[in-house]
Amino acid sequence: MNREYSVDAKRSLLRDTWLMKDTGMVPFMIELGPFHAAFKEYIEDDQAELDWNIEYHRDREAFLDFAMPNIKPNLGIGIIAEAFGCEATNNREADPWIKPRFREENREEIKALEIPDAKTNPAFVRAYERIEYLQSRSDLPLRLVNVPSPLVSASLIWEYTSFIEATMLFPEEVHLLMEKVTEATIAFVQEQLRRIENLYTMGHEMWYIPRETGIRISDDTAALMSPNLYREFGVKYNSMISRAFGGIVVHSCGDVQNVVVPMMETERLKGLDFTIPQNPNWEVIRDSAAGKVPLCLRHFYWDHGDKAQVDLAAYTKKILDYFGRQGVMIQTSTPDAESAVPLSRQLMELCL
Repeated sequence: MNREYSVDAKRSLLRDTWLMKDTGMVPFMIELGPFHAAFKEYIEDDQAELDWNIEYHRDREAFLDFAMPNIKPNLGIGIIAEAFGCEATNNREADPWIKPRFREENREEIKALEIPDAKTNPAFVRAYERIEYLQSRSDLPLRLVNVPSPLVSASLIWEYTSFIEATMLFPEEVHLLMEKVTEATIAFVQEQLRRIENLYTMGHEMWYIPRETGIRISDDTAALMSPNLYREFGVKYNSMISRAFGGIVVHSCGDVQNVVVPMMETERLKGLDFTIPQNPNWEVIRDSAAGKVPLCLRHFYWDHGDKAQVDLAAYTKKILDYFGRQGVMIQTSTPDAESAVPLSRQLMELCL
């Protein structure tokens, strides 16, 4: 069934969708199974991660969507925080747990915090070792290693609750940390781009994002910010990243109704990526962004709740009826490939 769309045809369709062109098709993607984080057994074993990726895409051959085989060199969303000296604990429940270095009480120490060297920092070197291992043993293209937004990384380096409070109480110190984190993030991604021989996408998730579109970042801390705080600490530093890579796609889980308007002010914004069941106010997203920038709208089966019985095709139709089709991409999932096959057929008819 995958023969109906070649890799080149999928890339062309997605490239045009990122450009807001009328393609006659809404691209959709069906991921499989529960969340695959940087669990201990994978983060400590490059071969295990490679084997998982190969098996995953072998299972995906049973159905059609608009993703393509690739490898995610997953090391967790805390990699920038690790590079700044935060202790990471590998575990079997989630990405490595990050122990913050700063709180309100020792915020003055941020002045002496050194920006990690993009070539020699041990956390980054580990990432390059994984990249080299994977690309030397597979012909599949690679995504980037996890790209957290400056806000996400800073809220790991500075204890989360204290950090949110500090954006209001100690903005000078927060800006200083954000500046250092942003510089480190840009340098780390640039070094990855020098090392990855066959790049799949400008991000760490599975949507194909051409290099000329810009970079995708995960900005989950955004959902906790007020509009003005997000302008000051989110938009400013995301725009710096956008300038470095010629554009930016901003992802945020959670309820973004308070920040979607300032998000649209990000320089060279090329798209927004939201977990739509977590957003009760679709109107503000539609009125602010639909038809203006591409929208990646996610609803994995587990985004609806552990016990929810949701018709994923019907929910997709609800999304398209509300947000329209121009520049819209649908990202969903099923527990396994067997259940993805009929969903793929439904979505192919729905998205034409």
